[in-house]
Amino acid sequence: MMFSLACGFAVIGGRTRRCLSCVFLTLILLLFSPFTEAFPPYKTTDADTADPYDLELRLGIIKVERAERTTDFVSPLLRANFGLPDKVEVVSEFEYKPEQHELGDGAIGIKWTPMQGPLSFGIESLLLLPVRPGDDAVGLESQLLATWRGPDQDLRVHMNAGGFHDPRGSATEYGWRASLLAEYTENSLRPGLELFVKQIRGQDADVRLGAGVIKDAGQFEIRTAVHIGITSQAPDMVFNVWLSMKLPFRKPSQTP
Repeated sequence: MMFSLACGFAVIGGRTRRCLSCVFLTLILLLFSPFTEAFPPYKTTDADTADPYDLELRLGIIKVERAERTTDFVSPLLRANFGLPDKVEVVSEFEYKPEQHELGDGAIGIKWTPMQGPLSFGIESLLLLPVRPGDDAVGLESQLLATWRGPDQDLRVHMNAGGFHDPRGSATEYGWRASLLAEYTENSLRPGLELFVKQIRGQDADVRLGAGVIKDAGQFEIRTAVHIGITSQAPDMVFNVWLSMKLPFRKPSQTP
């Protein structure tokens, strides 16, 4: 089962047209209350999946990226994940650039985390979709995932490492990426610190250091973070804000 939610935009005949799904998504966020354990506003993901037949929605209100005296805005952003049995999850990611009136990126794939416990392991593989103008191929990104949980579950450390091959643009990019995220839960707040590294072959490494916080607001979660570029290849600053919730679906009836 696959959900092709594309941030409220449909690609028809090579042109990106706005539709009503963003309005529908906003209404859903206002109507349903449980929150998710997924990881925007960070670059790292956890070695766990959504519960079976739960739809996790994360709506990015805005992402602001500052690099070389240029500021780019991305809004809305969408992460929509659907849990399946046996620790399998369908994952999707989409971004829209309002100034260019076009999709900025899109991906869809599978996360599988068969080893659960204080130290959990899994893998996530994404198809990088040709949603941008000029894209004419499909890329691939795969990561190994690990999550360590402290004895009281308040402290969690997430580690990701993998590679990518992206032939969608005019030049094929391939390389590796890795990240480390530590989170601590204190009442309704979950602050975190993250180190992210990505290197495209033939280029310097993009290294970022970030800090964020997730606030349990009861009806939903508010998530925000800021990342600062450490190397010249990284943007100077990236700031983003998200709303997060979970929509449980009834498990399909079992036939005797």
